[in-house]
Amino acid sequence: MGMQNKLILVVEDEPAIREMLRFALTRAEFRVAEAGSAQDARLQIAEQRPDLILMDWMMPGGTGVELTRELKGAAQTRDVPIIMVTARAEEEDRVRGLNIGCDDYVSKPFSFPELIARIQAVLRRSMPGGEDERLSVSGLEVDVASQRVTAQGVPVKLGPTEYRLLHFFVSHPERVYTREQVLDRVWGQNVYVEERTVDVHIRRLRKALEPHGFADMIQTVRGTGYRFSDKL
Repeated sequence: MGMQNKLILVVEDEPAIREMLRFALTRAEFRVAEAGSAQDARLQIAEQRPDLILMDWMMPGGTGVELTRELKGAAQTRDVPIIMVTARAEEEDRVRGLNIGCDDYVSKPFSFPELIARIQAVLRRSMPGGEDERLSVSGLEVDVASQRVTAQGVPVKLGPTEYRLLHFFVSHPERVYTREQVLDRVWGQNVYVEERTVDVHIRRLRKALEPHGFADMIQTVRGTGYRFSDKL
């Protein structure tokens, strides 16, 4: 059971770009639905829930940001992964996109192989027990199906929140996240938790990884937040 036949909803107001995306996605054996506006997208989603949404950042009748926020806030669409397609490569926009729950972003102009690779990676992460049920970085392995973590084959004992934190970091390596972003992605957007709670759980996670020599992978980025990396 691969990626074939997964339904991708392309939300893009420019017909020429929609057409190009449909062509590239169909060649990669995805099924494609199209929407030219936020309203159109709502109707398409009501008709058939997509496996992933490619969302244009700027659209008439509501921006992609507003629609993403709405979809991530609704129980029936919360789990549908969204990749934001933006002509704006500014860091601030990316941060805002990730803040509201986007799973990834690509900046125009992008290459189709890159886009397809991003889509496949996001789909694998979102498939329960999918192809990526084992996430591994330099000997640290997260088994998603059993929620067990091992370091060089040795079991690592983690509490449920530390496990979710580690799973999030291992799924998003080499990216800097603010405390607010980590809160949103690990605790959920509708939960009130103080930002310093993140620091407490990061400390616990590091402490659990320390005897195995992996504590340094969770790096503090001064003035910003945290990054998971096996590069020192």
